[in-house]
Amino acid sequence: MAKSKIETDHGLNVRMFITGLALVVLYGLIVSLLIYVGLSMAIVIVVALAMIFSQYFFSDKIAMFSTHAREVSAQEEPRLHEIVDRLCLLANMPKPRVGIAEMDMPNAFATGRSPSHAVICATRGLMGRLSDEELEAVLAHELSHVAHRDVAIMTIASGVGMLAGLVSRMAMWGAMLSGGSRDRNGENVAALEMITWLVSIVIYIVAYLLTLALSRYRELAADRSGAILIGKPSVLASALVHITGDMGRIPRTDLRKAESMNAFFLVPALAGNSAAALFSTHPSLEKRLDQLNKLERELNG
Repeated sequence: MAKSKIETDHGLNVRMFITGLALVVLYGLIVSLLIYVGLSMAIVIVVALAMIFSQYFFSDKIAMFSTHAREVSAQEEPRLHEIVDRLCLLANMPKPRVGIAEMDMPNAFATGRSPSHAVICATRGLMGRLSDEELEAVLAHELSHVAHRDVAIMTIASGVGMLAGLVSRMAMWGAMLSGGSRDRNGENVAALEMITWLVSIVIYIVAYLLTLALSRYRELAADRSGAILIGKPSVLASALVHITGDMGRIPRTDLRKAESMNAFFLVPALAGNSAAALFSTHPSLEKRLDQLNKLERELNG
């Protein structure tokens, strides 16, 4: 198959490369930390490799399970499949699997390690609220994520934070249970575990900031590529406004349940106030609309 017609974003590629290098360093630090506190090197390496393998090869299944989504056939959801078929023809891309998440929250996400192992998923609430044209714009955005191959690195980046958090909890409980005891070399075990806890917290923060920066840029890149693919930036802008407005009608308890998937959603489940927006996985709605408005003017000459 010829090259995809979804434009390449060189800024995104550079950011993914830098993030990838940083993740290698962070994984190395975590492995070194675990070995330093006395765990077997063989066990640590096997666990680390198993985690990376599972994140990379099963990211689609993990995301689908987290959102209670399921794959659907063209007979079950003809409207959704027809739109994805049309977009794939426009983009000259292999068709990803198509899924539905049975939740009222209007949203969508893409997952999978590559274009040939991808899933595009829409929620039931999204399909019930958007017109066909708006739904096409949203799915074009998600197909752009697949073409840019940014989903896999986002999944691995979030996994580093999870692993660092696990290490910090292990160190914290070890320090609490060991008290002020000393090992045979005279080192204070509790102090060593406290240092491990602090270092793992730093690793977690760095991984989180890397995920944050990449996530915001990749959303803008997908907005741009998706809008160019369908040639209608204003329609995607309309869909974003529509979805963001309808989020306020969803019970906060439901939004909180979906918050862990924020980095992968089209629109964050809980955007928060202006202070919380500093740590949002997405650029502000205003920034996204500004980019789409400028792109509309460019495409219209």
